[in-house]
Amino acid sequence: MQLFVNDLTVMDFSYLCPRRGMVGESWIVDVVLDGNLNDESMIQDFGKVKKNLKKLIDEYVDHKLLVPLEYSGSKVTHRTCDEQVEVRFTGKDSKIIQLFCPAEAYAFVYSDEVTMSSVGSYLREVIATHLPDNVANIELKLRPEQILTPFYHYTHGLKKHDGNCQRIAHGHRSKIGIVIDGQDCLESQQYWAQRWEDIYIISTEDLIDYNDLQAGGQVENPGEYYCCAYESSQGYFELLIPRSGCEVIDTDSTVECLAQYVYNEQKKRSGDCTLQVMAYEGVGKGAIVGD
Repeated sequence: MQLFVNDLTVMDFSYLCPRRGMVGESWIVDVVLDGNLNDESMIQDFGKVKKNLKKLIDEYVDHKLLVPLEYSGSKVTHRTCDEQVEVRFTGKDSKIIQLFCPAEAYAFVYSDEVTMSSVGSYLREVIATHLPDNVANIELKLRPEQILTPFYHYTHGLKKHDGNCQRIAHGHRSKIGIVIDGQDCLESQQYWAQRWEDIYIISTEDLIDYNDLQAGGQVENPGEYYCCAYESSQGYFELLIPRSGCEVIDTDSTVECLAQYVYNEQKKRSGDCTLQVMAYEGVGKGAIVGD
């Protein structure tokens, strides 16, 4: 017999891709449990399924950076002295992404690429050890939100956040709503989808000099990279990333600030008209700024 739970949770995370660089993503999780009935005539209580499985998914994937360990351009160094982990990732275009963060900021996937299949296998192995005896198997169905309008993938870190959003490389797949003079503006939505395609958003105050990096790796052309870092409650976070994949803003990168930033920038494009911006943070949540 099988028990299913659709829309169990949404995983908001980022991953390193050999072709695209750092990619923000949001995947919806459905689960199916195979098993026998227990003493309560259930495979497992729905409340426990939702609570326990969501907790495991949050712990092992959500708000982390997923690194494909078997990709030839992935190099991971664990420092025993302070439990910091350095990740150096070289893409197919020879551009480098380098991080220096606490171990909890990453999830290491044993594959040459991060895909729904490889992440599903990773999660199944994690969850299998926590299932009750009457559950024989679990199937995870990972899927993106169906979005029929333009969207983008963005990555950021929120150093002031008290939870896991403070991790410097987690992200979202998000649609964008722009209404000009009371009408949806597809052209403007497409503009932002292209401008923020696979973008990393940096707050100006988090920028540091290349020579102040604590990670051990070097790059030949430092001028082509942004370096940013901050200390937060979970530890020290540091990132080196190609400038070509970034946007630098003067505020924090919360969805509220991003909505205001898009509004201000869009006003320059659309001129003297009424404007409303709906900025999403993953699936089904976000912020609105408008006239």
